[in-house]
Amino acid sequence: MSEYNPAMQKAHLADVESDVHGLISKRTAELDGVAVTEVTFGVGAKWSNDLKDYAGTDLCELPHVALVLAGTLAVRMTDGSEERFSAGDVMLLPPGHDAWSEGDEACTFVEFSRGNDYYGS
Repeated sequence: MSEYNPAMQKAHLADVESDVHGLISKRTAELDGVAVTEVTFGVGAKWSNDLKDYAGTDLCELPHVALVLAGTLAVRMTDGSEERFSAGDVMLLPPGHDAWSEGDEACTFVEFSRGNDYYGS
């Protein structure tokens, strides 16, 4: 039986070109089996305004696990429940939500995903 021994990997998000949709931008570094994405919701950004047409769904139907670096992200689930995530918060969002930046500061978070649980290129 052989032991799995992955190689060390490195990526620098600042070197990745931004994918911009309205007031929302993302940069994704692909590692072996894991994508790390820096997402920025600019001031006034809202998923249903800026990414809905791109995603082709009424709400975001992807799960997210992320660490908020700056600003505040407000999230509303299909059942109407809401939560705010600010710098230092770790968030897990199940599918079926809308999200927007709150206040006068952009919200930036770093998301970790595997496989096809994020938007295609």
